[in-house]
Amino acid sequence: MVTGGGGAREAMASWSTFSVAVVTVFFLLILPCFSRAQTLSFPFRQPETCGHNQYFDISALSCVRCGANQRQDARGTSCVCIPGFQMIANNGGPNIICKKCPENMKGVTKDGWNCISCPGGLTEEGKCHCPTGHILVERDVNGTVLSQAICKLCDENENSFTVANALGNRCIRCEPTFINTSRSCACSEPNILTGGLCFSSTGDFPPRVISTARYGELGMSFISEWFTKYLQSAAAACWVYANLTSCQALGNMCVMNMNSYDSATFDACRLFQFVFENTAGLRTVHSVSFWRQNLPWLFYGDQLGLAPQVLSATPLPTNFSFKGQTQNTKMKFVAASYDVRGNFIKWQTVEGGVLQLCPDTETRLNAAYSFGTTYQQNCEIPISKILTDFPTPVFYDVYLEYTDENQHQYIWAVPVLNLNLQHNKIFVNKDSNSGKWLLTRRIFLVDALSGRENDLGSQPRLVRIATQISLSIHLVPNTKNGNIYPPLITIAYSDIDIKDPDSQSVKISFSVTYEMNQGDAHVQTDIALGVLGGLAVLSSLLKTAGWKRRIGSPMIDLQTVTKFLVYYAGDLANVFFITTVGTGLYWLIFFKAQKSVSVLLPMPAQENRFVTYVACAFSLKALQFLHKLISQITIDIFFIDWERPKGKVLKAVEGEGGVRSAIVPVSIWRTYFVANEWNEIQTVRKINPLFQVLTVLFLLEVVGFKNLALMDSSSSLSRSPPSYIAPYSRILRYAVSTILWLVIGIIQIVFFAVFYERFIEDKIRQFVDLCCMSNISVFLLSHKCFGYYIHGRSVHGHADTNMEEMNLNLKREAENLCSQRGLVPNTEGQTFQIAISDQMRQHYDRIHETLTRKNGPARLLSSSASTFEQSIKAYHTMNKFLGSFIDHVHKEMDYFIKDKLLLERILGVEFMEPMEKSIFYNDEGYSFSSVLYYGNEATLLIYDLLFFCVVDLACQNFILAAFLTYLQQEIFRFIRNTVGQKNLASKTLVDQRFLI
Repeated sequence: MVTGGGGAREAMASWSTFSVAVVTVFFLLILPCFSRAQTLSFPFRQPETCGHNQYFDISALSCVRCGANQRQDARGTSCVCIPGFQMIANNGGPNIICKKCPENMKGVTKDGWNCISCPGGLTEEGKCHCPTGHILVERDVNGTVLSQAICKLCDENENSFTVANALGNRCIRCEPTFINTSRSCACSEPNILTGGLCFSSTGDFPPRVISTARYGELGMSFISEWFTKYLQSAAAACWVYANLTSCQALGNMCVMNMNSYDSATFDACRLFQFVFENTAGLRTVHSVSFWRQNLPWLFYGDQLGLAPQVLSATPLPTNFSFKGQTQNTKMKFVAASYDVRGNFIKWQTVEGGVLQLCPDTETRLNAAYSFGTTYQQNCEIPISKILTDFPTPVFYDVYLEYTDENQHQYIWAVPVLNLNLQHNKIFVNKDSNSGKWLLTRRIFLVDALSGRENDLGSQPRLVRIATQISLSIHLVPNTKNGNIYPPLITIAYSDIDIKDPDSQSVKISFSVTYEMNQGDAHVQTDIALGVLGGLAVLSSLLKTAGWKRRIGSPMIDLQTVTKFLVYYAGDLANVFFITTVGTGLYWLIFFKAQKSVSVLLPMPAQENRFVTYVACAFSLKALQFLHKLISQITIDIFFIDWERPKGKVLKAVEGEGGVRSAIVPVSIWRTYFVANEWNEIQTVRKINPLFQVLTVLFLLEVVGFKNLALMDSSSSLSRSPPSYIAPYSRILRYAVSTILWLVIGIIQIVFFAVFYERFIEDKIRQFVDLCCMSNISVFLLSHKCFGYYIHGRSVHGHADTNMEEMNLNLKREAENLCSQRGLVPNTEGQTFQIAISDQMRQHYDRIHETLTRKNGPARLLSSSASTFEQSIKAYHTMNKFLGSFIDHVHKEMDYFIKDKLLLERILGVEFMEPMEKSIFYNDEGYSFSSVLYYGNEATLLIYDLLFFCVVDLACQNFILAAFLTYLQQEIFRFIRNTVGQKNLASKTLVDQRFLI
């Protein structure tokens, strides 16, 4: 056992040693490879840089020398034998073997495999050359190579009418127009040879043809090589022989010239019009008067007022619906496509990006044809890619396919509004008056052919690109079944002057828009604004009258007018707010929830009026907010201390060296404490602003409520990443934002009133209780002769006491062993609205002037002792005066207590004027909070909401809007607290350093 164990250990040790050796050798071999791989680089070569005796190796990406007696082939990626040498081996790559031909057979066959004797001369490539009209024959009928090539003359006699083909290896029949015109294969004068066709000069065909391509955007035109070669022949073949392909080619050249018509020149469209007018005797196609037999349908006619009839006279006989069993949200556009020579290519659906130059996924491309989805696609494409992808133009006649009630399939021609079209040198389709438009039918995306001047194989001098394509869908007014008028394709071309295709690019856009008549909506909005605006005037007049009563001024002066305008601004802001919220809700509900389509969203340009209303609402609400803010920080307030000295103490007399008895001073800390609590509740609100902003932002961005603002028919809160995301509607963004903001705000207010204030904390009522516990009353004037009074006189006589006595007082109060807290005996009323007499106000002002002469305690340290003593004296005078006023000491300035009438509460106006006596109105609603944030929650909530919406409408960014909204809340809160502290300190002689 021991021996066996030792052998196993030795074997394991040997194996470990062997493994280490193998790994070491492996790394020694592989590391040099890694070190060499780090320096891999080689010269950059392109095929055109290789010499004539080199070829471009597509594997090594470098130039390699050809073999003996070889040179570069036409493509540059292989080798061929030089003239006088035949190929004897070729394995499909660049490696070939060449052999010199005998002296008596210096020519080489066309395929390069055999030597042959030529009857005539040799070409540069060493191939046999035959005279014009002859074909080269190198092999017998069975394929045997002839020792000497033969040049065979084609028979041009009447029995054959043959000529050599373009390659010179076969006799073919002459072009029919040659035979028809001259009865031969030659087109001699006076016949006309054009575009490879022969025409008689004795017909009615216009002899002068303008082969000009117009580029109106660049303000230039030049002779197009394509038009020079084929315009006259296509027009002649169409006119003389009614050749269908030639007619299509002629129509294509007219479309390439932007369907522009000039009666003074015989260009492409003038020739097309000539043929159209001179074939009036032929029948029309499908009973369409603009579609002549044998001709393509290019125009709708040039009569004034025809375009509106085409676009809005006859609805399509099909319906569209978003939901339900009859759901139909797919617009099936099809196109008849033609090549530039007039050949019909095929019928094809436009899905898959047929009309869209911008690349994208098929799902997103096809979303353009989903009914109700506003579509917008933008991109920038290099000119080099355009030239590569579209060497020749393809032309499309677009139709909308639909199914009738009997399930029969039909197509409806889609009109085109070409913004580049000129009629007698006028861009008629850019006119705002649709009655002047000239509608067309055929379009193309890219034309890089007509921009070639001298050689069709060269780079074009100019290229014309459809940079803007817009498909407009118009809803039939008052429809309930989703009927639409014929769609309209609006297209704009850009002419690009080719300088450097690799560095040039062009911006492309494709859009689908939906429109409906907004006249009724505008009328209803105007009516709502008018009615509510009238009510706002009445409300503002009532508020102004109440304000005049409260300041005790019967005169109508400039201040009165200004106050009315400020009140009217606030009420008008509410009018605009209500109107815009109602409008937004209308579009959100009726567009997203409809089954059969009856309404469509306003277009972005049509939303400008709505955005203006929102801006007005925000501006006016901001003015109202600032007015309230200024009013709150300029109120008159005084804390009445009811505490009385408890006795006398011995006090050292400074300078006399003796003592004397003095009244025990009343502590000021209770007043400071109440003032500090008042300062804290100045910006208390019924909602949590941070929670409000974050919750709305969470619902919009995370839950996905923002997707309800997309301009599509979907009501889903989520969108899959591969799907197309439609642009946002500003109206719907506003509607979704306002609904969420108001709902969250109202929920917070209800929670605050029903639960939080009852069971957790009610700071307003707590402040009133604090006043009573502190033996401090608050006398507050928000207007000259109107304000509020909080009765805080302790029922126990003293509040500056020890803990034991304080607890005993609270116990007695809980067991009803003492009187109630109210101002009137045996009542609980502690808060009042007060309307003071003019005499009372004058007396108050005289004392208050002395109190605030130095603008508060901030100057106490630098003021003289006499001034400070005067302020202290004025403070005690005011405290004594107001206390005696409350205790009915001044009969000439007395007051009485009453309840407000119901109508007075509703209107917010006091009918009774305080002439001789002041009036205290019982106020169980703690309306003194109207001078705090707490009592103006509606204004603050709407202002924050409008601020949020205005930022979002401007930036289309909910996150930025939320951040700025919270930021401005904090800024105004800081301003309100800071300025409020200074005002409080100056009015009450409370040191601002004690206000936290």
